[in-house]
Parts: sequence; C-alpha cells; structure tokens
Amino acid sequence: MNEKLFALDIGTRSIVGIILVQSGETYHVADILVKEHKERAMVDGQIHNVLLVAQLIQEIKEELEKTHGPLTKVSVAAAGRSLKTEQAVAKIDIKNRPIFTEDDISRLELQAVQQAQQQLLQNKEDSNQSHYYCVGYSVLYYRLDGEEIGSLLDQQGEKAEIEVIATFLPRVVVESLLAALKRANLEMEALTLEPIAAINVLIPPSMRRLNVALVDIGAGTSDIAITDHGTIVAYGMVPTAGDEITEALSDKYLLDFPVADLTKRKLQTEEEILIQDILGFDQYFPRNEIIDSIRPAIRQLAEAIGDEILRLNNQRTPKAVMLVGGGSLTPDITKEISEVLQLPSNRVAVRGIDAIQNLTKEEHIPVTPELVTPIGIAIAAKKAPVQYMSVTVNGQVVRLFELKEMTVADALLAANIRAKQLYGKPGAALSVTVNNQSIFIPGEHGTPSQILLNGEEASTKSLIRSGDNIQIIMGKDGEAAKVTVQDLLDAALFKRIMINDIAFSLEPKVFVNDNIASYDQKLKERDVVRIEVAETVEQAFLFSQQKYVLKGFEPFKVIFDGKEIYLPQFKNELFLNNVPSKLSASIHDGDKITFNQSIRPTIQHLIDILPIPQRNINVTFQGELVTLTDNSVTVLINGKELNDLEVIPNGATIEVKETAHTPWIFQDVFRFSNWQLPMNFKGHFKIIRNGQPAGFDEHIFSGDHLKIELIENNTTSTI
Repeated sequence: MNEKLFALDIGTRSIVGIILVQSGETYHVADILVKEHKERAMVDGQIHNVLLVAQLIQEIKEELEKTHGPLTKVSVAAAGRSLKTEQAVAKIDIKNRPIFTEDDISRLELQAVQQAQQQLLQNKEDSNQSHYYCVGYSVLYYRLDGEEIGSLLDQQGEKAEIEVIATFLPRVVVESLLAALKRANLEMEALTLEPIAAINVLIPPSMRRLNVALVDIGAGTSDIAITDHGTIVAYGMVPTAGDEITEALSDKYLLDFPVADLTKRKLQTEEEILIQDILGFDQYFPRNEIIDSIRPAIRQLAEAIGDEILRLNNQRTPKAVMLVGGGSLTPDITKEISEVLQLPSNRVAVRGIDAIQNLTKEEHIPVTPELVTPIGIAIAAKKAPVQYMSVTVNGQVVRLFELKEMTVADALLAANIRAKQLYGKPGAALSVTVNNQSIFIPGEHGTPSQILLNGEEASTKSLIRSGDNIQIIMGKDGEAAKVTVQDLLDAALFKRIMINDIAFSLEPKVFVNDNIASYDQKLKERDVVRIEVAETVEQAFLFSQQKYVLKGFEPFKVIFDGKEIYLPQFKNELFLNNVPSKLSASIHDGDKITFNQSIRPTIQHLIDILPIPQRNINVTFQGELVTLTDNSVTVLINGKELNDLEVIPNGATIEVKETAHTPWIFQDVFRFSNWQLPMNFKGHFKIIRNGQPAGFDEHIFSGDHLKIELIENNTTSTI
C-alpha cells in the first residue's frame, strides 16, 4: 500500500516542501517545491517571525495540494545550526574514597553536562534550564590528577575530572515550529534534527560504527554531525558557508549578490562564464581563473569546517567526510577539506540524492545535494519519529523531547536535579595554617544517592520510557573535619638521641595561636599552628634542657689592646657519632652527641699567653741562680682587678695599667726561692750581699750574690 509523506525543510533563505510516496522499503520523490523568504524571517535556523514563515508554509501547502490533494500532517526538522554546543569540565575530589565505579563516572558525566548547560545560560536572559533539551553529548577527556587517562573505572587518586562536549536544542525552536505549522493548518506528524535526517538516509546503521563526519553546507552556516560506535556522537555548526563564496565573487568582480550567486552556480557547468558587473560591463572569464580568484575564501571555508570537525571529534581525523547542501557544490571544496584534515582526496565527497538507497524520483526533479536533507526529513521522521514523553521524578511530572534514547540522566536534567545532589554533601572542611603553610583538611565524603526506576535500582544511564517513575533517595551528608594537634605530627618529627651517654627523647613543641598546646588539643577553623622540631645539635641541647652547655661551644675571645683575640684552647670540643662536628649539624633519630669541656682561663693563663709587660732580675742566692719576676702593670678584667684564681668571662676586656716602680729588696728573693731555715736550728744568722753584711730591706740588683750565714751556738755555718 502506498503512503504519501509530506515534509518541510525550513531553512534560513528558503523553505522546501517535498512529497514522498512510500511503497514498502522504497521511496519515490513525487514533487518538490522551493520558495524563498520574502523577508528575513529566519535567523540561524530559528524562526524569528512566525507569521511570515507560516504564510510561506501555507503557500507551499496550497500549491502542492492542487496536485496531490489535501495535506494535513507534515514532518519537519530542527535546523542543525540552531543546536548549541558547549564544552565543560566536571571535577570531583576522590582522595580517601573507594575505587571509582561506573555509577561514579555516569554521575560525573551528568555533572559535566549540567555545567555545559550552565555555561550556555550565562549570557542568556532566560536562565531556566528546562528551556533547553540536551540532545547528546560525548566525553572528550578523562583526567586523573591532571593527567589524561583512558578510563576512570577502578582508578584511585586525588582528583578526577571529565571534559564533555554537549549539544542542546533550544525549546523555543520546537515551539516556534509548532506555532508556524498551526497557523498553516498543519499538524506536526514527526520531528527530527536535520543532521539526523541527512545521516539516516546517507549512512546506513551498519556503517555508523565508523567515525564519519557529515557536513551540510548551507547559505549562512555549515552544520556538522559526527558518527562513531553506531550512533551520532556530536553536533556542531560554523557560521561560515556558501554566502562567503558568493560575497568573495561579489567583491572581486563588482557583482550584485544575486548575480554573484548565479555566477557561483555556473562554475559547476560552464568553462567560460559571462559576467556583467554593476557598471554594466560584460566580460568573459575562464572558470579556472574565477576559482583561483576566490580560492582564499574557499580555503577559509574548508579550514573553518575542518577545525570544527576536529574539535567535535576529540582532535581526531574522521575516516571520511560527506558533504551535502547547496554549499557543497563550491568548487574544489572537497580537495581543500581533505588537505585541511590530511585525508586522501577520495575520503571527502559530495553526496546527492542519487546516494540514497531505494529512492526514485520524477524526471523533472534535479539530482542535487540540496535535496538530501528535505528527503531525509521525510524518511527519518517516518522511520524514527520524535515524540514527547512524560516521566515522574520524585513526584514531579517532567516532559521530555524524545530526540534519542532517553536515560535517567535526561530526566534529571529536565527536572533540574543537579548532579551534585546525587551525593550527600561533604562535611565542612577545616582550614588551618601550619608553619606558614595553609592546610586544607576535607570533611568526610557524603554517601551517594540511590536511584530507583519503577522501584528497581538503576543508574543515570538507565533507559527510560514514557510513564516511568524515577525516585531519588538522597545520600547522607558527611561529617565535618575533625583534627587534633597529634594528627599533624609525623613520626619522623620525634627523635631519640644520646648526649654524653644519657638518653633523651626530643618531642616537637606545638604552639596554637602562639600558646603552647597539648597533643590532644582539637583544632578550630583558621587556627595558626607552629611546630618546632629539634633538627640540629644546638636544638638538641635546647630541647633536652641543656642550654647552659651551649656557652662552652662559643669561640673564646678577649679584647686586648683594642683588638679581639680568639683563644681556641678554651672552647669545648663537639662530636656527632664520634666525628668532630658543629652546633649547626643536622641530627637524626638514634644519633650520639658527645663533648669535652675545656678549662676556664685565669689571669695567670692570660699572662702566659698575652704580651703583658713584666720586670725581672737574676741573682745568686745560696749558690743557686734565682730569677725574680714581677708585673710592672696592674691587669683589669672588665674594669675590675681579680685575684689570680678567678675565671675570666668570655669576651672580657683586658686593660693594663702601669704601676710605680718599687726597687727589689733582699727579702723579695724568698718569694722565688725554695730555700727554708732548717728545722731545729739554734743560733743566729748573717745576711750577706756581695760579701758584705746587709739587711732584709737592702736593695738588690741583677748579678748580686746573696747568702745567709747561719751561726749555731758555739759554731759558724753558711747554708
């Protein structure tokens, strides 16, 4: 039985009406009627003046009805150029979480699509998400901790992210189509998307597993669809098309736009073309010369199309490119696109209606790529009609536009349920500063929500049908972050060492907001924590309460005659693990520190070391040479006179003051001689100087011979 199909291709410049007769699997093009808009009623595939578009539809309908009888139902398509695409990234913290699952990936993809939706709305006055239908998306990248990865499944790390490219159809596009048809007394039998229509008739399902790009080059825009893995994975549009070529001809040869458009069409059939410019001059130009003159514009169009194909296809070159639409007849466009994409020239081709299987036509209908889309609309809408469907999400009835296989994720998008709501909220985080570094301590992760589809457990990718009931059982929120001082301390901060064979445990000192803190103290938001750790030998003495020892390791010096004089013999010796060391040396757990204490200097030590003036004489006393020595100065330490046994402090100032010269006398010799009066001596003695009698207070001089004669009772003796 034959069935008559009426379809409309409502474009930016014109509307195409087509009558198709279906007989089993065969389609016959019975009639085609094209009418251009009298005014600019369409902008980028969207109806801007419903009344004008409705009038033109009415004219086409009435004219076709004269031949084919009453027409009450029609199939239409939303223009590919009205589709909106956005790239977006969704990130999630997966630190300390279980292994990433399929459901986690699905929910993150949904979050990325919603982010794309939000980006789409940022510059729109209407911020209602329900005013856009998501007609598909594809994942561009999976990343784990900033690195691209093939899949997030069963992965662990700190940060997971997904980048998607999502395609949206404004609801107003569909509603304006319905309004225009209603004014023309037509009922929408079926709706499809123009890229789907063209692909459905040119690429059989068995070939859609191949990565193929289909490009519909119109007058104002070029619409792109990408197939892969058996489905359409991406849609796109570039605002560059056939009009750019027409404008290039117009500028080059001073042509009115319609004349330039006619000249462009002649390039397909004529080798030499007559051109009449706006000044009225006629001139013949070879076809090749004209093409060369507009090649920059052709190249620009090819580059715009090629770049968008690569963007939509994750920077991969597709296996092949099919061109349809009037702009596909642009001279050398297949060659230029193949060069841009680095494809063999036979992998980029223009496809006309002759490429559609099981299709016949009336003789007067031309074989042209412009007719692929309108024929595809009629066939695609019949084979796979797009309808509205209703589902219930948490008691809310949601209407969806069934442009593809619909999933739970589509229903959640329509119900304005954010992907982030599918997880319990994470607990409040805690931010503290530790040793001048900001530390972020996350709260506990929330548990995921449970999705029930008609009472059965499901995921965001579960397929749905009209009338389905979806219920979201929200997950539990995570607990707020809790942390004590102890949680910040690593085991490596604790050290056990030996100091002169005594064991010490060096524990970190912790201050919270400049107050000493215990290890079990709980931290609060914005607390400032300072951790002091024994890292050097010097700090080891401090942490072990032996600060007093450190003085002995300071270089010993005195200030003498206005100059600093260092005396290293009075500095302690330091050893780390039996090796000479310094206070600044690093220490580790188990280290052994030893030190030897030096003597503390006295005035006599200084006299022996420093050039302090002295006077002396040599005399012979009791037959032995004796040297009499005495300071000719007074030594002051930090301005004070000390006794000979007092310790001199480090850094002391040594002053020397001359004293009055006192002559040496006989009795001074006893201070420097070991001679003593014999025990049990009974008698008297004589003091002799240089052979002459003298007294104890007699002045003596260097070289003198001194003696004491002992006279025992009844006996004379010189000792």
